[in-house]
Amino acid sequence: MPLFGELFLSEILRKPVLDPKGEDLGRVRDIIVVRGEPLPRINAIIVERKKRLFKIPWTDINIFNKRIMAAKIYSESLNPYDMGEEDLLAVRDILDKQIVDANGAKVVRVNDIRLEGYNSDAILIAVDVGMRGILRRLGVERGGEDFMKLFRAHLPFNLISWNYIQPLEPKLTTISLTVPRQMVSELHPADLAAIISQVSHKEGATFFKDLDVETAAEALSELEPDTQAAIITGMDTEKASDIIEMMPPDEAADVLSDLPAEKAKEILEHIEKEEAEDIQELLGHEEDTAGGLMTNEFIAYPPETTIIEAIERFRQDAPDIETVYYIYVVDKDEKLIGVASLREMLLSDPDARLSDIMETKLKTVCPEADEMVVAEIISKYNLVALPVVDADGYLLGIVTVDDVIDRILPPSAKRKRRKV
Repeated sequence: MPLFGELFLSEILRKPVLDPKGEDLGRVRDIIVVRGEPLPRINAIIVERKKRLFKIPWTDINIFNKRIMAAKIYSESLNPYDMGEEDLLAVRDILDKQIVDANGAKVVRVNDIRLEGYNSDAILIAVDVGMRGILRRLGVERGGEDFMKLFRAHLPFNLISWNYIQPLEPKLTTISLTVPRQMVSELHPADLAAIISQVSHKEGATFFKDLDVETAAEALSELEPDTQAAIITGMDTEKASDIIEMMPPDEAADVLSDLPAEKAKEILEHIEKEEAEDIQELLGHEEDTAGGLMTNEFIAYPPETTIIEAIERFRQDAPDIETVYYIYVVDKDEKLIGVASLREMLLSDPDARLSDIMETKLKTVCPEADEMVVAEIISKYNLVALPVVDADGYLLGIVTVDDVIDRILPPSAKRKRRKV
């Protein structure tokens, strides 16, 4: 049973379906969609007749196009239909629902659905998320085209192929949609966070739980605190712990500080002891201080380390550190005595020692220093990282320039850290 030409769902809505004698069986109200190969297909057409709904199976449809639709049956053979949750209805469950546009890394709405003939079926091949879909539903698509021509422009098609769409929910009863996992993994974490932030917490959590641990950890750090808390709170502890453990300790501490205390403790108990201690240490500092901004992940070597030894050790240590700008030089008691830039180290004699090239006139802050003081020092001395030391000179952590920028130019909701 063929389709003739391009056909969109909006073009058949409210159109009459005729019986073999040409009499009106009712007007199209909706269509029932089921899984199909290769794409979803129409299972039945729902028509409205005298304020009652009837179901016409697809096998009883004889002609189907935007000019005329005809069935093989007569009115006495129509079966009454009650809209239930067991069926997926295109108008009720797909139109105006949100989907992810992977190319634009944004959430868009389904304005229309494109249909096409395939063997004896009518399949759903794409969704229209552009202005054309809206104008088509209003019945003014042609007028919109003519208007754009006045400005020597054209009205673009904005279609997303159904090949790139899959349901978020396990059942096809609600159709908030996303793209396949392989496409999601190619998106930047900030784009993933933007997508998750545009949908409900429930949909965001469903989207999030299908990400691999590394991608989830990167995306989580980009989300607003309330969204982070909602997603992690709703996850099983094992998966949540894997994600938190994958994050840099300062970002992990930020997330845990926004969780209910019991949930945070439960997650910490499932994280490796050494990493959990790093996070606990950071949670002990007030939010608007150097201690609250710092990370306790950094690279530090003894002063007698040769350049060639430092480079070899750096190759092993750096992959586990989020951000590396400097090599810190500490004595046997872990007290900070100097700092060497990576540039200086690479340009130096391989047999020289770190003590030969390190800068000893250091700019440091205590963990209680106000965040604005930290920002001023980093700005004044053009630093990309600032060491945080205690009263005895022990190196506790570093504040990186990106952490300062995040604090000075914060998201709409600021983090409020509490001790766990």
